[in-house]
Amino acid sequence: MRNGIFLGLGSNIGDRAAYLKDAIKLIGLPVVAMSSVYESEPVDYLNQPWFLNQVLQCETSFHPLKLLGECQKVEKELGRTREISKGPRTIDIDLLFYNDEIISTPDLTIPHAAIPQRKFVLIPLNEIAPDFVHPQLNLTIRELLERCPDNSVVKRIAAS
Repeated sequence: MRNGIFLGLGSNIGDRAAYLKDAIKLIGLPVVAMSSVYESEPVDYLNQPWFLNQVLQCETSFHPLKLLGECQKVEKELGRTREISKGPRTIDIDLLFYNDEIISTPDLTIPHAAIPQRKFVLIPLNEIAPDFVHPQLNLTIRELLERCPDNSVVKRIAAS
């Protein structure tokens, strides 16, 4: 069975654009839609380079925890280290949504908890799925973006 998922990608060290492309290739899932690439200023941990961000809508037959493991393998293969929480990284792959499921385990929370507060996720998500409804909040991505308190800079730099 194919499940509809959304993945958020981010990179802020090295060849950021190449890391995004390599991650998409290594993830190896059928891509339904791909947002443009956006450049965004860091949030939370501010003393680091700006990010490139992109959102993918994909299909998978993987169970959510298996999918998380596969994403973490790709991160490791692309040199991701976790020295500073929310710090610089070659690649970050977040599982944003898995169908319209709500999952809460020690290892995985879906929908990703920070979606409503993150323009760098909401803007690319809105580009490819503005009418997708957040299963916990019962608001569309467009509505979440309109209500988002995040004032950080997010600018489109390349079409998908």
